[in-house]
Amino acid sequence: MSDRYRLPALYQDNEGGCMVIAHRGASAYYPENTMASFKGAVELGAEMIELDVLLSRDGVPVVFHDAKLEGHSSGKGLLSRYTLRQLKKLDAGAWFDKGFAGVQIPTLEEVLAFAAGTIALNIEIKTEAVRDQRSGGIVEKCLQLVKEYGMGRHVLFSSFDYRAVTHLKTLDPHMPVALLYNRAASKNRLPGELVKQYKADACNMSYRQFNAKRRRDLNSRGIPHFIYTVDHPNRMRKLLDAGVTGIFTNKPDLLKVVINQWKKQQ
Repeated sequence: MSDRYRLPALYQDNEGGCMVIAHRGASAYYPENTMASFKGAVELGAEMIELDVLLSRDGVPVVFHDAKLEGHSSGKGLLSRYTLRQLKKLDAGAWFDKGFAGVQIPTLEEVLAFAAGTIALNIEIKTEAVRDQRSGGIVEKCLQLVKEYGMGRHVLFSSFDYRAVTHLKTLDPHMPVALLYNRAASKNRLPGELVKQYKADACNMSYRQFNAKRRRDLNSRGIPHFIYTVDHPNRMRKLLDAGVTGIFTNKPDLLKVVINQWKKQQ
């Protein structure tokens, strides 16, 4: 791996050679992108938590995946039309199981307060919140919060929106940033070309996109790469054989077991 690529330091290293990343927390067992899911991820031995960030109407970074609230909360319509106070009144757990009724949508600040000193984060900045203007936008706000909580060395930012990647590297060239492979925006360029152009440190892509050609390109350039979202043991083993840097999974406990079994067979 080239020295030019920066990756976050792990608080918890399973020494498995492949990073165990809890996708939206341990979301196979808990409502995604909630404190319950993030705490579960830590308990199940994840090395990093992946989460999604949008902006409330009053400009607060909140943790939620979809632009619209239906499906994963009791709200209706666009999240961006709700103030933080209004979002906090919504139920973000009952959709998953009635036992999680009353679980709230967390702010990024709440997650950072929990994660600091405990677990590394992959903060995905959602395209819906990104603007052309760098100053005062979601990227700058997230970056400030990460630094306030002393998490600068333990966070990997990522985005499908290449403007966000550019904003991040302009605001702080030393902050680890992964380019989320966007087929439309890539214009058929290989991930290595994109990583070079946008001065990114890693490439995240789906296991469906991770074909032989892209794998060779990433490996030949020594670019760290993280593959999502994998919950099946056989697919996990194939990715381990391919030498990926990390795997996003809804089942971090399962991935840990597979990694340990795989290591014994090497």
